[in-house]
Amino acid sequence: MNIFHIFTHKKQQKETLFRNFVFGVEDSLVSTVGLLAGVASGGIVGKSIVTTGIVLIFVEAFSMGIGSFLTEEATEELDGGVSNQWEAAKGALTMFGSYLLAGFIPLAPYIFAPNDQAVIYSVASSLIGLAVLGYSSAKIFRYGYPMHRAIKVALLGGVAVMIGMLVGRIFQV
Repeated sequence: MNIFHIFTHKKQQKETLFRNFVFGVEDSLVSTVGLLAGVASGGIVGKSIVTTGIVLIFVEAFSMGIGSFLTEEATEELDGGVSNQWEAAKGALTMFGSYLLAGFIPLAPYIFAPNDQAVIYSVASSLIGLAVLGYSSAKIFRYGYPMHRAIKVALLGGVAVMIGMLVGRIFQV
C-alpha cells in the first residue's frame, strides 16, 4: 500500500465521519422538532411531550447508528473490499452521538418553558441549529455559498415543522 492510498483512505474516513455527523444532526433536528411541534399542536402537553421526545431521540439515534453501520459495511463490501468493522462502528457511533445530542435542542424548551412558548423556542432553536449546520458544513466542504446553504437547510427543515404541525392539527385525538 503506497502513501497516496493511505492518505486517500484517511481522508475518506474523515469525510465519512463528518457526513455521519452532519446527517445525524440534521435528521435529529428536523425529525424531533417536527414530531414535537406536531404533538404539541395536536393538544398533547407537558410530561407527555417530553417523554415522547426522549423516546424518539433514543430510538432514532440507535436506529440511525445501526443504519450507518450497515450502510458503511455494505458499501465497503460493494467496493470489493473486506468490511472494516471498526470504521463502520466509528461511523455508527458518530451518527448515534450526533443524533442523540442534537435531539435535545428542540426538546429542551419543553422541559423549561410553558407549552405555548416551548413550541416557539423549539422551532426557533432548531431552525437556527439547521442554519448553523448548513453554513458550517458548506464552509468545511467548500460548498458554494455558505449563507445560501444555511438558508436552504433551515427552510427545508421549516417544511418538516409545518408538516408536523399540520398533521398534528388534522389528527387530534
